[in-house]
Amino acid sequence: MGGSARNPGALQRSDAPSQSPYQRLSQRMLDISGDRGVLKDVIREGAGELVTPDASVLVKYSGYLEHMDKPFDSNCFRKTPRLMKLGEDITLWGMELGLLSMRRGELARFLFKPTYAYGTLGCPPLIPPNTTVLFEIELLDFLDSAESDKFCALSADQQDQFPLEKVLKVAATEREFGNYLFRQNRFYDAKVRYKRALVLLHRRSAPSKEQHPVETAKLHILLNLSFVYLKLERPVTALRYGEQALIIDQKNAKALFRCGQACLLMTEYQKARDFLVRAQKEQPFNHDINNELKKLASCYRDYVDKEKEMYHRMFAPCDSGSAVGEN
Repeated sequence: MGGSARNPGALQRSDAPSQSPYQRLSQRMLDISGDRGVLKDVIREGAGELVTPDASVLVKYSGYLEHMDKPFDSNCFRKTPRLMKLGEDITLWGMELGLLSMRRGELARFLFKPTYAYGTLGCPPLIPPNTTVLFEIELLDFLDSAESDKFCALSADQQDQFPLEKVLKVAATEREFGNYLFRQNRFYDAKVRYKRALVLLHRRSAPSKEQHPVETAKLHILLNLSFVYLKLERPVTALRYGEQALIIDQKNAKALFRCGQACLLMTEYQKARDFLVRAQKEQPFNHDINNELKKLASCYRDYVDKEKEMYHRMFAPCDSGSAVGEN
């Protein structure tokens, strides 16, 4: 979790034997619970808004016992941390309070007294009774779906009472959730989030001066939908969303590329070539586009070879030795 997390559990001893390492550390930490039950030391500042109470957070964390080198709990070895919802997936009261004090990108060290950690009983065999624990937490990102969930539950008339900025914010949150689910290979769930965002934007009429941010938001979501339907192996639908994106931006290289991919999966080779050549014109050095054109050429050669083979089988002269026997 960064250079500062070398060995936070086993802190250096000092000349004051009456104080434990955690007691010495606590003296320079900020009290965020009001009773010194949760203490905080910021290692790296974050940016943006504080975590909201109903948020789902993406964090890296390691928990340490005093005088121990290795963490008793950590998710830092996972390639992709799991999105966890406050109040549901996070069970330590101290960790929840700590996260509510953090901003995106922040790295902080916390001390949790037993009341805010594992209580008087501990958690045998790892956590002894009445144990203060140290956690280092890095907040990678957080998403707040409570606001968008409440908004999406409203009727169309009720939603129209809100300013456009609110609709764009909710749509962006839905898209962010979709992107997270997509990265987790949960393509069906991602599709649901993307569609929810698109419905919000389609349903909202905006004056001409406000059309640009709406169309920009729609474009990103349509590209996401085209990609997710390719992952779901539904190229016809992927093509439809890609073509809708091209209505907004006819030279969008991603949209042209997605349409080309969809047509290739549908074995519509000429249409695939047309889309991919247009995409290449917009981004001549794009590695993915150039590779897809090579893939198209290879698929087309295989297709032609199979057609020739089938033609020869249909019209090849019969072997005279295989004729019916004479009387």
